[in-house]
Order: sequence, then C-alpha cells, then structure tokens
Amino acid sequence: MTEIAKTIGDHVELTQQMKQMLEDSLGEKLRAAALAAKLKLNPDIDQVTNEQLAALSRELDIDHITLWKRIGNDIVALKSSNAKEINMSSKTWDYWYTAFNQLFDSGAVTVPQGQKLPHYWSGPINYASSDPSVINKWGYYYDGTTNYLINPYVNAKSLLQFESGSGTEALVQRMLADNKNLLEITGFDPQFFGKAPIIKIKNGIPVNNLDVRAVIFGPYSYQDDSDDAQIQQAANTGRMITETATIKNTTVMKSFIPIQGAQPYVIGITFDHTSIQSTLNRQLLKHIGISLGLLLVTMVASYFIAGFMLRSLHLVMDQVNALAQGHFRTRLSIRTKDELGLLAAQVNAMADNLDAYWMQLHNAAEELQHTQQYLESFINHTSDAIHVVLLNGEMMRTNNAFEAMYGWNKEEVEGKRLELIFPGHEQEFEHIRSTILQGYPIADYETVRMTRDGRSLDISMTSSPIRDSQGEIIAIASISRNITVRKKTEEVLRKSEKLSVVGQLAAGVAHEIRNPLTTIKGFLQLQKSKGPLSSMYLDVMLSELDRINFIVSEFLVLAKPQASCYELVDLQTILRDIVLLLDSQAHMNNVELQLDLATECSPIHCEPNQLKQVFVNVLKNGLEAMPDGGSLRIQLEHTSQDGLTVRFIDQGCGIAEKDLVRLGEPFFTNKESGNGLGLMVSQKIIANHKGTLNIQSKLGQGTCVEIWLPVAAVQEASVHKG
Repeated sequence: MTEIAKTIGDHVELTQQMKQMLEDSLGEKLRAAALAAKLKLNPDIDQVTNEQLAALSRELDIDHITLWKRIGNDIVALKSSNAKEINMSSKTWDYWYTAFNQLFDSGAVTVPQGQKLPHYWSGPINYASSDPSVINKWGYYYDGTTNYLINPYVNAKSLLQFESGSGTEALVQRMLADNKNLLEITGFDPQFFGKAPIIKIKNGIPVNNLDVRAVIFGPYSYQDDSDDAQIQQAANTGRMITETATIKNTTVMKSFIPIQGAQPYVIGITFDHTSIQSTLNRQLLKHIGISLGLLLVTMVASYFIAGFMLRSLHLVMDQVNALAQGHFRTRLSIRTKDELGLLAAQVNAMADNLDAYWMQLHNAAEELQHTQQYLESFINHTSDAIHVVLLNGEMMRTNNAFEAMYGWNKEEVEGKRLELIFPGHEQEFEHIRSTILQGYPIADYETVRMTRDGRSLDISMTSSPIRDSQGEIIAIASISRNITVRKKTEEVLRKSEKLSVVGQLAAGVAHEIRNPLTTIKGFLQLQKSKGPLSSMYLDVMLSELDRINFIVSEFLVLAKPQASCYELVDLQTILRDIVLLLDSQAHMNNVELQLDLATECSPIHCEPNQLKQVFVNVLKNGLEAMPDGGSLRIQLEHTSQDGLTVRFIDQGCGIAEKDLVRLGEPFFTNKESGNGLGLMVSQKIIANHKGTLNIQSKLGQGTCVEIWLPVAAVQEASVHKG
C-alpha cells in the first residue's frame, strides 16, 4: 500500500506541475502585455485616460489594464479599463501589498508566493476584489521609468477548464472511480490546515481566497483529529506518514505524502482498510481452495504414493486448520522443493501475512485504548478546573478540580445550567462568548467567577470552541485556574511599593510647595507695607496657589488607595503632570528634565494612577543614578499604528551586564535603602495593560527604559488573542 500511495502521489504531483506550468505561461504573457503597454502609454499617470487603457486592452487581447500608484503608505488603483477597479486600495492585501512595495522599492520581489521575473511579479489565481464572482490571473510590472505600476490581467477560465477537464481535480475523480478501495485523495496546505479559515470581504462578499485554503484539491470527508499533527510531521520531516484509524464506522489507512517546491503541500490518500482486508480474505480462501484441491488430488493419488506423501498432506491440513482457528504463528517445516514443499511455503507465507495484519490491528486497538485512558487520567487529575458547556448553557462535562474549585459535584451539574457569572460581569461574559462563537479561542484571560456558595473567585481562563465533524461549533470547553492568592499578593506588593515611592517624594513635594509659598508671602508683606497691590500681582499669587493645589492633588493621588478604573487617557497629559511633580527634586539633584512629545498621539485605555506610579518609579531611579547631575530625556512617539513608546534616557552610572538579567526579581536592588520591589510591580502594571517594559544599559554610559503601550483600539481587540 505504501508503494501504491507513492505512485498516486507522483501522478498528482505531475498534474499539479502541469497546472503550474500553464499558470506560469499565462504570467509570461501578461508580462509581455505589460511591456507593450509601457511603450504605448505616457509615463505620467495623470496623462493616461481610462479610455486609452480600454482600447489598449482590446489591442493586446487581454481583459483589462489597471495602473497603480503609491500614495503615502498605500498603493491605490488610480486608472483602469475596469471602472470597478478605480480607487481600490491594496493596503489590506497581505503579501500582495508587500510584493507591490518591493516592486516600487527595488524591482525584485522576494515573497514566496507567485511568479517572479525581472521587474515583474504575478500572484496566484484568485477571486477578484472588484467582483468576487470572477477568478483572474494578474501581472504587475514596474521598472522605474513610469510613476505607476502596470497591472494587466485576464480571466483564469483556461486554467479552470484544465483543472476540471485534465487537472488535479479530474485526475482525483478518475482515480476514485477506478479504485473502490481508494476512498479519497486530498491536497493539504500545512501552512493553513488546522487553523481558522481566513475570510476576506471583497466588494461586500465574504471570500475564502484560493491561496489561503487548508484543502487545495480533492474531497476531505474522512476527517480525524490527528490529521493536523500527521500533516505537519510529513511537511516538516519530508517523509511519508502512514496511520490507521476508524472514521465513520470504517477502518481506513491514511498516507500523507509531502511535496516540496516553491509552495510545499501534502497529499493525503485514504484507503478502505476493510476492503483491503476483504481482498486478503478472498486470497486466503483462494489459497485454502487450492489446498483443498491439492488434497483431493493427493487423496486420489494416495493409492499410488507412499505413506510419506500422505503424512506431508496431513501436516499441511493441520496447518490450514490451525490458521482457520486463529493460530497464525505455527509454521510448516519445509524439507523438499517439490510441489508439497511449494505448497507448504505458500501456507507459511499466508500465515506470516495474517499474523502481521492481526498484530497491526491489535496494536492499533491497544494504542487507542491507552490514549483514551491517558486523556481521562489527565482530565481527572489536573489541578485546573475543566468544564464543557453546550451552546444552550447545559453543562456537558466536568472534572474533579471543577468540583473542588466551584463546589458542585458531577452528578449535580451535568445536564443542568449553572450560574457561574459573578454579578457585574455579565457583559464581559457575553463578549467572551461571542468571540468564541466566531471561532476565536480565549487564552489566559483573567476574570471573576462565582462559586456555589456565592463567593467571588479570581481565575485565569482559557476557552476554545468544540466543533462537530461538519466544522460547526457545538460546545465551549473552558480551563480555569484559581489565581485569587496571586492577585492578592500582587495588590499587596503594588501598594507597598506605592507607599515607598510616596515617602521618597515627600521631600521633593515639600520643596516644590515652599517656593510658591515664599512668593505669596513676599507679595503679602509688600501689600502690608505699601497698601493694595495691582491685579497683576494678584494674578501671580493665584497662579502660585494653583500650582500648590496641583502638586498636593497629584501627591494625594499617589498616596491614597485607588480603585482600578480603566479610562481613555492622553499619555502626554500624564507625562507632563509627572514632570511637573518631580521637577523640583530634579533641580535639587542638578538634573534637567527634557520632555520630547509627539505632536499627535492616540489615546490609550488605562488606569492613570497605576501608570503614574510606574513613571514616577522610573524617573526617580534615573534621578538617583545621576548623583553628579546631567540631563534626563523623556520621549513619547508612535512607533507603529497600534502602539505608543515612552523612553526614559538618563546619563547616569549605568547597570552592569550581570545585573541586567536580574532586574525585576523580588528584593534584588543595588540601592542601600531599596527593597527591589519597584521594578517588579512596574513590570506587572505594564503587563496588565498589555504592554512591555524593556531596559537597555551600559556601565558608565547611562540607561534607557523603554515602555510600549497599545492604543485603545488594540487593547479592545486583544481579548480575541487572550
């Protein structure tokens, strides 16, 4: 069967190569059309009309020509013989957009997909964005002599006709029709198999593009949970993988054959193992019939043959009877090379084959039983609570840890609906449920649930959809881990570090308040000696009082306990407030605070007081690292469309390389009065905001603390990724 599978795989691979040759030939034709169009069109896109493109398309015997131009960080179709193409954006076209940019930048395309020629790239056939009912073949040419990219394209009906008449799909159908033992032949793309389908919206219609499909060709009805692992193993090792399984009450043998190339794929071939076994049984019956015939001939000839021949026939009969009773490991002793010796050899070969197939079936059954026992043991002995809920809310399955964590036993909950959602978290639960029903898993999501006796329980939850054989979601599986103790410990550490920071800020705040008080005192003494002051002096006094009020307010925000309340906040405002709060302490340390803020920054969804605690901690560390003074630079910029980066760059003593790896460990510090908790608490706060905190430093050259935070839209979407 292995050789048959390899032969079928070779035929399918050859047909795929023929299809690719046809597609490459069509791509070369489109490149020639693009070169001809370049010679006939004005190099300035503003001097080209859509009517010219329509006439040129007819002249070159192609469907349409579209001209693309780079505008900002997008590449847009500005002119086209097809009105539906005009003003289309390519920014969301994944590797197509990457190929366009590479053509504009260097003329050499390096994406693995598609056909690559000098100054030219042709992507695989696909649904048209302007009309998803049409499948086209596109070519793209740019050599720098024009200010636009030339895009001729044609309908891919010739390739589709080849596929349906002589291509892979037709070959698969013929093979399935000619061989009843062959159940299906399927082409898999290991890059996308086992993952959620990628759906693109084209002209308002959801489309699963041809180049991102998990199944490339052939039917795929005999599905097994282990297929994904087998396909990935075959693709990674380059070796054929074969397994036996029971699917749809049929014992099947699956072979997965890796095909290497520019776009590697795996061919899956499924045989009817039961039918193969029937063939073997028929062969066995044939051999038994032959044996019986020989026995009859021997009985007739026994009148003329010596007792030695009769004894040999009795031995053969005993072996056949033993095989019929299931004793496959008994063998005949072959002493001669005549007809009886050949018969004995055939019976022994038959016994060998039957024994081998029986052992394969026995081992497969034991393996399935061991796997089931292992999974049951894992589910029932893990410390994490596992429960499976049907879409109507009924509990389908729980484990022992669920009973210990939530208080319900299996008999009480299975088949019933439970109230696990803590009051106030209903909207969050519905949002998580809708995300899972869309096919997205939730990983390590921290939330609150309710036990049987009404207590709140802090948990880290991982949930994923369960699908049936048709791919429909039928239930939701959740794994819960109790993190109540961890959350309380984190809160205690955060409050402890916060009080430490507040105590250290007290001296700076006192100095900052003393300066405006001195100014106000001077003006009051002036009024006492010279009478009423002008409004200008009063305005200065009010300004100084406002400054005192702001500093005291900021100090109280850091000092008093705050409930976690996330809101949309401008990060520039927080940084300005922190600089104003620590400016006096910086001057006392002979340090200049330099604030470098981006002109426009998107708001972030955060807990402002916690971020202030982080920034104060980082700034104070920078001030303390510069005992001889210097400058401490604070930068805020958009480093990407989905995040902001804050950098604190000091000119201090720096950190030794051996100490860098230990930063963030509890109670690790180089300060005489430090406790080592500040950076650990800061890292946890940033992590809770879905951000990152990195430190770069060289001894004697200073330190750069870089904090990245996602903007509000990305934080909302992050629940999809857990």
